[in-house]
Formats: sequence, C-alpha cells, structure tokens
Amino acid sequence: MIIKLMKRTFMCLLLAGALLTTYEFISGVSVSTIFKSIPFINHIHVLAQNTQASEEAAGKQKIEEAFDWSRYPTHSVLATGYTAGYESTGKNPNHPSYGVTYSGVKVKRDLYSTIAADLSIFPIGTILFIPGYGYGVVADKGGAIKGNHLDLYFETVTDVYEMWGKKELNVYVIQKGDGTLTEQELTSLNEDKSMQVFRQQVRSYK
Repeated sequence: MIIKLMKRTFMCLLLAGALLTTYEFISGVSVSTIFKSIPFINHIHVLAQNTQASEEAAGKQKIEEAFDWSRYPTHSVLATGYTAGYESTGKNPNHPSYGVTYSGVKVKRDLYSTIAADLSIFPIGTILFIPGYGYGVVADKGGAIKGNHLDLYFETVTDVYEMWGKKELNVYVIQKGDGTLTEQELTSLNEDKSMQVFRQQVRSYK
C-alpha cells in the first residue's frame, strides 16, 4: 500500500514537472516570474532574499526602509486607535466575545496586527502596511468606521494615546482580502521566518 502511494506521488510530481516545463517552453515565461508578479508573494520573496543576504543588517534596518513601497497602491486614510476594552467596544473581559473581532479571530498586536476598516473598501483579510504602526490585517469593522477610516488595535488605552492618537496618512495595500480570515492564517503571517527580524521592531513602535 505504501509503495503504491509512493509511486503515485512520484508520478504526480513528474506530471507536474512536465506541465510546468511545457508551459515555460510554450509561453517563454518562467513559473517563478508568474509567482513574483503576485504582489504579496513577491513582497515576501524579496524580504526573504534580503534576510538571507544579511539577517543582522536587516534587523537593524527599519521596516519602512526595507522595501520599495512605491510598488504598492496607496490609500489616504484617517487612522485612530482602539482596544478590546469597554471604552472602545462596550465589552468587559467577562463578555463571551471580548477581544474577538468580526472575522472571528482574536485581537492581536504583533508583526501583523488586527485592524478595523470599512469592509466595502478594505474587505476582511486585506493586508496593509501602515507607516509608524506596521502591518495591519483587516479583521474587524465598527459602527463609526466608515469610508477612509481605519481603527488600529493596541493593547491598552495608554498605548493608543502615547503611541498613536489620530493620524491622517497614506497606507500601502499589500494584498486585498477575500472576505475571510482565520486564526491559522494570522498565526502563519506572524510566524513567517523571513519576517522575524522586524517582529520586535514593529511591536515596539512609539
């Protein structure tokens, strides 16, 4: 049984290799070029190359300086800050949905943090880069979050006031969401090895 499974797997790999080779021969376009044309995949690919070249140097470099952000669409927004607490959500820690976003994932301040947006503009799962804050993944919405308005998650009210407040700025659209987001997807983003050199830097933004 195992031998049959191994043979089938091997044949599938051979078939996939043959199809890719045929496609490259006919089109003249390499498969790697196709993947690099996808903004988010290319974004991670470039960072991985930078990290492999010099992890120590990348760790000292600010994330705002690590990429050519002009390659990504920009969107002008008003960005405010919020917490999971009563002052922002009307919920106390004993509430069953305390700290749970509209998407179903828990709020998080990390390399990729949860943010709220007008879902008609930025669907759930949209990944933005917000200068001075880091990456934000749209996971929530709010009654007051309409139009070009983002609400960025912070762990405490003090953090909201001391680290952010209220700002008008341009954000970069790294990847448009498809309307869904899972805990597994968010964890995968935050654990991506090529991004770890920037993780603590983003969490300590002030």
